[in-house]
Amino acid sequence: MAARIATHRERRPAAWHTVEAPVELAAALRSQAGPETVLVVDCLTLWLSNLLFDEQTREPETGVIVPPPRFATERAALLEVLPTLPGTVICVSNEIGFGVVPMGVLTRFFADEMGRLNQAVAALAEQVSLTVAGLPLALKQ
Repeated sequence: MAARIATHRERRPAAWHTVEAPVELAAALRSQAGPETVLVVDCLTLWLSNLLFDEQTREPETGVIVPPPRFATERAALLEVLPTLPGTVICVSNEIGFGVVPMGVLTRFFADEMGRLNQAVAALAEQVSLTVAGLPLALKQ
């Protein structure tokens, strides 16, 4: 993951201002938004992973997954702030629900939460595109 992050950083244009917000995304968006600003959230999938799991937490492969308390708070804050932000916000996310339903409770929990987050963000968005093989498909305009 460190190598992937380093590659992303190297590819960014020098004029871009980068804010890394591993968990407190709503607060970061609120502080950076402006009428002439374009914000790119890259990506909601990694943010959700950071929000749900940390290095100190060992989640079971069977049973019930209980998300950390900050999950509901940060998710609600993001969904509340997105429609209020001035300027343009582009959220990048992965659609992980196209594959086989995972057998493990942990991976199934994550796939379900990712799908719910994608649906909630798409409901708030003015435009939604699905990109497959580098080709965008307009889902909402």
